[in-house]
Amino acid sequence: MEYVDLPEILFTPEDAAEIQQNVITIYEGLTGRTLQPADPVRLFLSSLATIIVQQRVLINQTAKGNLLRFASGVALDHMGAFQGSERLNASAAITTLQFTLSIPLSSATGIPPGTRVGAQGGDGSIYFATTEYMEIPAGATTGTVIAACSTSGPAGNGFSPGQINVLMDQLPFVQTATNLTASSGGAAAEMDASFKDRIRTAPESYSTAGPRGAYEFWAKSTSAAILDVHAYSPDEGKVTIVPLMVGGQIPGQDVLAAVAEKLEDRGIRPLTDKVTVTAPTPASYDTTLTYYIGRSRAAEVPAIQSAVTTAVAGYQLWQRSKLGRDINPSELISRVMAAGALRVVPIAPVYTALDATQVAQDKPSTITYGGLVDD
Repeated sequence: MEYVDLPEILFTPEDAAEIQQNVITIYEGLTGRTLQPADPVRLFLSSLATIIVQQRVLINQTAKGNLLRFASGVALDHMGAFQGSERLNASAAITTLQFTLSIPLSSATGIPPGTRVGAQGGDGSIYFATTEYMEIPAGATTGTVIAACSTSGPAGNGFSPGQINVLMDQLPFVQTATNLTASSGGAAAEMDASFKDRIRTAPESYSTAGPRGAYEFWAKSTSAAILDVHAYSPDEGKVTIVPLMVGGQIPGQDVLAAVAEKLEDRGIRPLTDKVTVTAPTPASYDTTLTYYIGRSRAAEVPAIQSAVTTAVAGYQLWQRSKLGRDINPSELISRVMAAGALRVVPIAPVYTALDATQVAQDKPSTITYGGLVDD
């Protein structure tokens, strides 16, 4: 949902020169005397006008803070509470752990909640703890359970299957523990921008008739790590939810399962809806270009080269930060030229239209500096 294109709002004038002149004019009218530029009274009134200007600015900031578009921080939290929305706290990365026994046993083996398994090479500073009690049935040797990172935020993301394998809490007959899925879902506390988007879509959640906006609102409410969501109905009575993670990351199975569990609530999902949560389809693209710098800016070449590298990275992040965002080389050219390039010769990517279930995913870039050219 986009903001309506409204004009800038100002609740009270805050032009410093106008306020100062009004103060002096009123004084001159009341006293019947004209104040010269160096008159001590004029200087005194000017200092008062400065305080009035500051107060006017604060009045505008405070009043605008009562509007969702301009609200931030604690004021935004109170605005969300009015609609029943709370800012999402930092979330911990999750993964699926498999515990393996040394031998089959004649009785069930319990794995208590909070059992810790460390990341390989993490020196015990990053570990994952089981979130619930799990039993390995009698005669079996393996069992799986969800575990959450001890540190909330993105620090626990990105551990590949097998990298979390240091059993920190020794249990009888448990020989090994290892993650079967890549860890994902960790995110910092929800930022103002994403919280505003959820507040604006909160009215959609009041209905349990299954509108698209309600499904998208509740899916985003699962975790601060979820950046974008698309909900659609491929068939009667069926709903498909496609979430996208912060940074344009494809969600893993554990995150998909968490979203599905959130939407299973009978106060959210209509009884007749069969809900499926699936990852977006990646649309890979190459980034290959050559850029040139004007000869008049020869002294700035190192700085421009650095800025171009940053611009390309920014373009790739922008490209993968929204579901269905078409792969658009024009945006790349614009950013590279804004970074200081005089001319850009792009080879890839080429314009590619995406649907709402797809997300652009960049491959390694080939960025070539072509040298100085005449302006």
